Amino acid sequence: MSDSTVGYDKFFRYMNTGKIVDADSAMGFFFHEMSQNALKITTELNNKYHTPEEIVEIFSKLTGKSVDRSFRLFPPFYTDCGRNITFGKNVFINSGCKFQDQGGIFIGDGCLIGHNVIISTLNHLQTPSKRHSLQPKPVKIGCNVWIGAGVIIVPGVTIGDNAIIGAGSVVVKDIAENAVAVGNPCKIIKYIESEVGSD
Repeated sequence: MSDSTVGYDKFFRYMNTGKIVDADSAMGFFFHEMSQNALKITTELNNKYHTPEEIVEIFSKLTGKSVDRSFRLFPPFYTDCGRNITFGKNVFINSGCKFQDQGGIFIGDGCLIGHNVIISTLNHLQTPSKRHSLQPKPVKIGCNVWIGAGVIIVPGVTIGDNAIIGAGSVVVKDIAENAVAVGNPCKIIKYIESEVGSD
């Protein structure tokens, strides 16, 4: 079932408010339409070889915005939306990552994202009768962040510039810039020393 009154702009304006998306609403139906489009694009991406330049083109189509030529990714890659991901320059994403981006995923310049990272921006409601409804919250990743393999990032998290997230961590709250954080739940264990300029 489709609702012609809902388009991308209206949908993402609504999602960016953080309001609940009822499963049987016009927004909910449009949500599923976008998922089908993302499945078509990612199936094409994941099931044949593409040059780095072709991958940039595919991601520009997937996100609905221009992706910088410096973007690099090793497939496979999975998303059930794609249109609410924003990449900076010189971003690298390793294979097997899964992005649930309806609530917004923002990745800054110079980020490195390891194998099998999961980024989620949606929560179901706890009330049983409303459990199929969704609440969006964005994930924001600063510049030059390094996210290790197998990390899970939950809705609403912000990771500051230059931070390192250790492999296998589950990030459930904000991580400060220049922090090294590991574990489940992810906790800061130290801070990166400032770089000293050479003579």
